[in-house]
Amino acid sequence: MPPDERTAARESGSVDAQFETLLSASSPDIAATARALRRVVVQAIPTATQSVDLPDRLLAFGTGPKLRDMLFAIIPHAAHVNLQLADGADLPNPDGLIEGTGKRVRHVKVRTVDAARSAPVRAVIDAEIAYRRG
Repeated sequence: MPPDERTAARESGSVDAQFETLLSASSPDIAATARALRRVVVQAIPTATQSVDLPDRLLAFGTGPKLRDMLFAIIPHAAHVNLQLADGADLPNPDGLIEGTGKRVRHVKVRTVDAARSAPVRAVIDAEIAYRRG
């Protein structure tokens, strides 16, 4: 999708409505897991800017509107929800949840609502926020 169409998709409707549109293609369990994960991220950083990218099927969280401001993204898949971590390669990983081989961006696979609310997932979220704050 061209950039101007992405902007139009991002600006049409509220983030809540856009997120529900994003989740409409997901199973009820995956949608519930994504919603729970969103609540956990919002609890950890309530002032975060949220932006839905429908063509890329993700909800991004950041400290501002630019890509370099992004901290997290929630990306629903068929069997799990990825919690993308902008600085995942540099974060501590005591529970072994952080996966991926990217130079900077890594992810956590979240498979259930209970996992989304778990202490290890919350610790990863807190670590990303602390890392970015320096």
